[in-house]
Amino acid sequence: MNLKRVVVTGLGALTPIGNNVKAYWEALETGKNGAGPVTRFDAQHFRTKFACEIKDYDLHQLLDIDKKEARKMDPFAHYALIASEEAMQDSGLLQNRIVDPSLNLDKAGVIWGSGIGGIQTFQEEVLGFAASNRIPRFNPFFIPKMISDIAPGHISMRYGFRGMNFLTVSACASSGNAIVDSFNYIRLGKANVIITGGSEYPITEAGMGGFNACRAMSERNDSPFTASRPFDKERDGFVLGEGAGALILEELEHAKARGAKIYGEVIGGGLSADAYHVTAPRPDGMGIQLVMLDALSDNQTPITDIDYINVHGTSTPLGDIGEVNAIIKVFGEHAFKLNISSTKSMTGHLLGAAGAIEAIACVFALEKQMIPPTINHFVDDEEFDKRLNLTFNVAQKRKVETVLSNTFGFGGHNCSVLMRKYNG
Repeated sequence: MNLKRVVVTGLGALTPIGNNVKAYWEALETGKNGAGPVTRFDAQHFRTKFACEIKDYDLHQLLDIDKKEARKMDPFAHYALIASEEAMQDSGLLQNRIVDPSLNLDKAGVIWGSGIGGIQTFQEEVLGFAASNRIPRFNPFFIPKMISDIAPGHISMRYGFRGMNFLTVSACASSGNAIVDSFNYIRLGKANVIITGGSEYPITEAGMGGFNACRAMSERNDSPFTASRPFDKERDGFVLGEGAGALILEELEHAKARGAKIYGEVIGGGLSADAYHVTAPRPDGMGIQLVMLDALSDNQTPITDIDYINVHGTSTPLGDIGEVNAIIKVFGEHAFKLNISSTKSMTGHLLGAAGAIEAIACVFALEKQMIPPTINHFVDDEEFDKRLNLTFNVAQKRKVETVLSNTFGFGGHNCSVLMRKYNG
């Protein structure tokens, strides 16, 4: 079968360390931290009182949208539209709110990812129901605002894309899955262009309280800025983040025909399951090994070609060591020649949007020949092999040709996206 080649031609980001792609990359490169006390609600009674919130946020400055229409959407859908709009403009497919008239809209799709979707809307409506003595006076837009698949629906309606349109839900692997699905649809010839990525708005009472109940989040309230510390001996859980990332994936010949800028090429996508536990990673790392090998097999990429792995690296005691051990098992001696880093040390954990913004970080590693750091490293953990280059605290320049981005989720979902520098 003659599979098509798939390239990245547009990027958009809304993150706790930058409200657009340029600001996001500059923050990654300089090791900026996005954590701080929660401002959205009173968190005094929560075990964790901090998160990585978006800063200086104004929906109507970031997106041209009617206020009445905006009220019909949950914030996670706003985030999706903001990132998608930037990516569309960046790709050259959108100019002055007009989609390129030469684009075949029947072969343009949207595949999005979100782990928990409209949790803010769900919380508001249920609390409102309880406060009204359980009289059912629900907002008529309750369900259309809440359901996770509404985000790609809004994106497709904004640009008139009539191709495949759906949402992937695999917890924190959701947008990674969306990217892999998009890659597969394009290389099979089912689409020419797909807007893909993910968005999440989880910093709510329900989101914070739920993850605290799981004992998954850091409780380092005395030092929020240093709480996300992947691979550090004193790591105690992840820091919740929010935002969105969008990538325009495009069939190579289609991109070349319209003179598009090409950031890089997607050459593989791996999927696997731990088949082990609801929240805990499999101790032997078998699922993680399988997902990386699956991604590498797509293009028969030798393990020695990999220069950088952006790891899931959430700063949990079990997750970080399990992933690194799996990397050593897959890559052998080459594991000590590549760079590894966790950008969640800066952004926090964006749940279903994590795979998207981390794939963008990988694209920039290819573009800039620079590895973003793992910040907040203070105490070496003897469980990690000292020969590993975990890119602590400072970005590193190096030749970067091929990169791997890992994301994993509750339920044992594993995803890897394989990309390389575009060389024609």
